[in-house]
Amino acid sequence: MAGMHYDIVIVGGGAGGLELAARLGRKLGPKAGKERVLLIDRSSFHIWKPTLHEVAAGTLDTHQEGLSYSILGRANHFSFLLGDLDSFDPVAKRLSLKPILAEAGKVLVPERGVTFSWGVLAIGSGSNLFGTPGADQAHLLERTEDAEAFHTRLLAAFMKASFSTEKSMSVAIVGGGATGVELSAELIEAHRELLGSLGSEQRFRLDIAIVEAAPRILGGLPEKISDQATVALERKGVRVHTGAKVVAVHADRLETSQGDIPADLIVWAAGVKAAPTNAGYGLEINRTNQFVVNERLETSAPDVWALGDCAAAPWIGTAGKEGRIIPARAQAAHQQASYLAKALIARLGQRRVEAPFVYRDFGSLLSLGENKGVGALMGGLGGPNFFVEGLIAKWAYISLHLDHHRAIMGTPKTIVLALARLLQQRVAGRLKLH
Repeated sequence: MAGMHYDIVIVGGGAGGLELAARLGRKLGPKAGKERVLLIDRSSFHIWKPTLHEVAAGTLDTHQEGLSYSILGRANHFSFLLGDLDSFDPVAKRLSLKPILAEAGKVLVPERGVTFSWGVLAIGSGSNLFGTPGADQAHLLERTEDAEAFHTRLLAAFMKASFSTEKSMSVAIVGGGATGVELSAELIEAHRELLGSLGSEQRFRLDIAIVEAAPRILGGLPEKISDQATVALERKGVRVHTGAKVVAVHADRLETSQGDIPADLIVWAAGVKAAPTNAGYGLEINRTNQFVVNERLETSAPDVWALGDCAAAPWIGTAGKEGRIIPARAQAAHQQASYLAKALIARLGQRRVEAPFVYRDFGSLLSLGENKGVGALMGGLGGPNFFVEGLIAKWAYISLHLDHHRAIMGTPKTIVLALARLLQQRVAGRLKLH
């Protein structure tokens, strides 16, 4: 296995990497696709990252939602290799994968090497702890494993609270971005579902606090969305602390500039920063370890591209956005995957796409619980900010997830999947208790 070679190697099976592999494989066809396109990821199945807060709360079951990369590879005509990136040499066009170890440390799969003609890095990003003392004690929601670990702790805390004399538990969420806001709403849904299965003597109160250093939550979105989300959360009983900087994280509380906030569980959902190991791959990076790419998503090395959260791509073609980089959003990765699929198909045909990548911001949507949602849709729908809320926004939010499935599974299978999910929700509860 040490001498594997593929024309196109994509490292990272997130929203952008997986969609790119699926588009390329389907375009090249059953025979050529699997021989020429390789996707590498450190997990064996795919979960759409914007839904990790639902996994953490237990309102989304990974066994139901997870998609096998191997199965997707067979369906979309690309090859898949399980592994964690160890080294990347853009000059030699070679990468190596770390050995896969058993729990006892025994080597199951040795280190493997892969060479390529064209490489794509789609390895995502993580949380920025900003050097906060004790922040490593907080739960992160970067991977499926993180979300499942938090869910296990959450269920234990729920059970403890239901049999305690205080009859209460508290969760503190650091960061008032989309992840923190949506997680708080899903936790309320999970708590409500659980109470429905408990006797009156076992019911307990759930206290949730969102701590945001900026003057308002959802600072990167229109102020109307921020205001609407704040009102909706406070009506649900969530305490929103703005202008509160976290000074330190302790096992049982947050120490902030506005005082201590007690918490049985703490989640860190503030800031985005790419992995520090990106500095060792021989490519230009910025101060947050993102790969610096040009308007065609090309890195500082020939024949190597980067997309998604790990890439610092210039935002061109939109008035007022010059000099800024494209935000780390799923819709950006989706658009970049579509662009790179065309660029790489052209390279396979000894051609080159000269047109730059132009990001179109279609707005932002937030899910605030069952049949609740707020958002601004952009792009000519009633002006620069067409605001929707309630059930319309909720279904628009769900449609984004289905659109991702359509890109990797095709329209017919996505329709069947949507119907199956709808029927499943009608006969089963939303809270995962196992």
